[in-house]
Amino acid sequence: MSPIHIHAQEGDLAPYVLLPGDPKRATRIAEGFLEEPRLYNDHRGLVGYTGRYRGVPVSVQTTGMGTPSAAIVVEELVRLGARVLIRVGTAGALSRAVRPGELVVATGAVPADGTTRQYLGGRPYAPVPSHRVLRALVDAAEESGAGVHPGLIVTEDGFYATTPEEADLWAGYGALAIEMESAAIFLLAKMRGVEAGTVLAVSNRVGDPELVSDEVMTRAVDRMIAVALAAILRLEEAK
Repeated sequence: MSPIHIHAQEGDLAPYVLLPGDPKRATRIAEGFLEEPRLYNDHRGLVGYTGRYRGVPVSVQTTGMGTPSAAIVVEELVRLGARVLIRVGTAGALSRAVRPGELVVATGAVPADGTTRQYLGGRPYAPVPSHRVLRALVDAAEESGAGVHPGLIVTEDGFYATTPEEADLWAGYGALAIEMESAAIFLLAKMRGVEAGTVLAVSNRVGDPELVSDEVMTRAVDRMIAVALAAILRLEEAK
């Protein structure tokens, strides 16, 4: 089946694709970090661009919010030729060791979402990133000097559903942060024979009445994007 939601042709996509949830972040990445970005899709608000980063072809594709939308996008990206998918998003901190404005690189994602469960038919499963992508993200973050926490995250459906008490329970199981897309991205990458990873900028601690300031968040997001792009260069050099 031809892609229904991403109106692009094979050849429009680079093998490396960054996956922000927010279409405005996709535009920011394209215009602020990529050379000669070209818009290939804006259907249903799923904004997508292809450009180059230090000579390496890179695409950036909006996933929307949540695993249902992210799964649609990943399925169609793979059909269009994507081979390495890196989620660049935001998350709420669960662990008290992680502070707002810092970065988390996911070593695995608890699948507390419905889309992953549907694909698995209810079978137990541990969604994890590609080790190669994970290593590249951690190395790039450490080399940049950006504060980074590699570890387990949680993927959920209900943005407002998790309470501070539940956050403490997840933290007790070793989870660092909570977000809404990675478990499905990791599972589908394994199922479709591509690679995936996730780096997140922490916006708040679950239960905080407000997010961190726009200034702090902007710096964190820019560090996250730079880390993801540096990881892509590492992956390209290691080919």
